[in-house]
Amino acid sequence: MIRITSSLAIAEDEIEEEFIRASGPGGQNVNKVSTAVRLRFDAARSVSLPEEVRARLKRLAGRRLTHDGLVIITAQQYRTRERNRRDALDRLIQLIAAATVSPARRHPTKPTIASRERRLAAKRSRSDRKHWRAGVAADED
Repeated sequence: MIRITSSLAIAEDEIEEEFIRASGPGGQNVNKVSTAVRLRFDAARSVSLPEEVRARLKRLAGRRLTHDGLVIITAQQYRTRERNRRDALDRLIQLIAAATVSPARRHPTKPTIASRERRLAAKRSRSDRKHWRAGVAADED
């Protein structure tokens, strides 16, 4: 079990790892060794995730989420498989942990009397400024 929060954990068999060749510079090491990891987590079919966490995860994952509900994370920053594997898993854990936090409810408030008066005074000031810019009307024809 992979612990996400104190009350949420996901099973290790829900995560698939595939080792691929990393892109970018690196010489012979990059051409010979598959050190990058592509981690797949099926968020749509996961039995470990509550429905509200799943919905927030879909919103937070963005382009890392496929149409089938798979969250795909690719890690290729490090030269070893194990460090890339740990990096991808940490990023998945952070993403799911962020999805467990429910957003704070917004309490609607009214503007104060003073703020309304300041807004109206600013509007009057702008109106007066534009009025005096207009200049003299062309009545001299």
